[in-house]
Amino acid sequence: MRIVFMGTPEFAVPSLRMLLEKGYNVAAVVTQPDRPKGRKRELTPPPVKAFALEHGLPVLQPEKMRAAEAVAAMAEYAPDLIVTAAYGQILPRGVLDLPRLGCVNVHGSLLPRYRGGAPIQRSVIDGEPSTGVTLMYMAEGLDTGDMIARVEVPITDEDTSGTMFEKLSVAGAKLLEEWLPRLEAGTAPRVKQDDALATYAPNLTRDDERLHWEHTSRQVFNRVRGLNPMAGAFTHLNGEVFKVWGCKAPAASDAELPTEWLASQPGTVLDSGPFGIRVRTGDGSIVLTEVQPAGKKMLSAAEYARGARLAPGTVLG
Repeated sequence: MRIVFMGTPEFAVPSLRMLLEKGYNVAAVVTQPDRPKGRKRELTPPPVKAFALEHGLPVLQPEKMRAAEAVAAMAEYAPDLIVTAAYGQILPRGVLDLPRLGCVNVHGSLLPRYRGGAPIQRSVIDGEPSTGVTLMYMAEGLDTGDMIARVEVPITDEDTSGTMFEKLSVAGAKLLEEWLPRLEAGTAPRVKQDDALATYAPNLTRDDERLHWEHTSRQVFNRVRGLNPMAGAFTHLNGEVFKVWGCKAPAASDAELPTEWLASQPGTVLDSGPFGIRVRTGDGSIVLTEVQPAGKKMLSAAEYARGARLAPGTVLG
């Protein structure tokens, strides 16, 4: 069975590694083009490309998978099966029709919920108690193909999008390994999705990264950890971007504010000290633990408050 693997970020690497470790014939790897990264904007290969080159695999990096020349380049590898994991582009009919065994995708949610490009981040932001991985056949729509199998993974208060990416990437590789023999034999099941239950997880925008202090403490907490370690949540301090990378999980007592704090508007700094920076929210308060002022590195909120002498009554927003 000749397999063409398509993936881009670190999430996809465990699935590709599993294919090689289990002796499958990976004929080629398709990934996104190198992109500028960091302050110096240096061209950087995607993690899947770096891994593929380390193992001597041919790599294709079409800018647009829909281009005729991209489809023709893939066809030269005559795949029996195409496996994708967070590739980043919707596959055209010309690619979907190439392999005799079909195209399967390792998707980071429990479909039909969270179809789209940011299912893991939005699951955390939405405060879901769990998410998972769905192994599915690919179709021309956005994550609409028939399902093969799913596995559920809990989301705890200690999790961020970063930890969930790691957990789900491992779970996805195991799920793919479990079902590959039946995919090769052509006996894997096809379970249609219930479109009435579908929800969507579009790629995050700048507005998604903004903290709204009038939200509940739990909503603020979920947004902060859902954006860590990717873009980071942000607010403004003295007109400049002020990123928040970590905060404590809100407790029931966080809503029981002293009388002098009750009149404060959401976003007001109530107190700061070795514990962090306490900020008013829509239903109480939350303690920030890791922050990053404009033009500076990330540091503990306690360290920042000590150095900046962040006064109670300062308003973030």
